[in-house]
Amino acid sequence: MARFTPKVVTANALIEGDVVYLTADNRWTRRHDEAELIADEAQAQMRLAHAVAQGNIVVGAYLADAQTGQAGPEPTHFREVFRTRGPSNYFLGKQAELI
Repeated sequence: MARFTPKVVTANALIEGDVVYLTADNRWTRRHDEAELIADEAQAQMRLAHAVAQGNIVVGAYLADAQTGQAGPEPTHFREVFRTRGPSNYFLGKQAELI
């Protein structure tokens, strides 16, 4: 049996399409470091079911690998690192804040 690795619940906001993460207090945030880091597989499945049930707020919810970082959870896969950066168009979303 494979060992469970920590996860965060991620999805896309239904209206805006932005990448969002589920927090421990059941909010959706656009900041990966504010996401709830889940170390228990059963808890992760329960949190994912909670997210999927919010189809009027988010779409495409899934569990993404993460690890503990200095400021909060950090992604461990390049796809998730890319998703934290926002749209590839520099004038939209998270990229606009950098200008």
